[in-house]
Amino acid sequence: MDATLILIDSDAELARARALLERLWNSDDPADVARLAAQARLIAAYEETKWPRRPPSTAEMIRHLMDQHGLTRADLVPLLGTASRVSEILRGKKGLSMTMVQRLRARFRMPAELLLPPVRKAPGRRAAKRVAA
Repeated sequence: MDATLILIDSDAELARARALLERLWNSDDPADVARLAAQARLIAAYEETKWPRRPPSTAEMIRHLMDQHGLTRADLVPLLGTASRVSEILRGKKGLSMTMVQRLRARFRMPAELLLPPVRKAPGRRAAKRVAA
């Protein structure tokens, strides 16, 4: 199949690129397979730029777990403390203590890393200038 790659700068070009992917999908020609891989990377790069992924907040993660397990806010009180604390956490106003993380991890059998906020990179330290003596 004779096809060139489509550089994607708009949603219209994205649609054309996806159509090209569909045409290349069932080809066994090595050149088409290479074009398919390259076009898929271009599509992924455009989509990541236009719709960047972000990790869910702790509150979003807990709401998802509640939904998946059919739990109410009252069901979280034994894990998180008081009803007001549950509300603060679900609104994103308060973070989780390590005890809360351990309780949630044990209850939902999940890695604690999913409940911890992402680690922020510390700004780089500047090296002190040395003065020749």
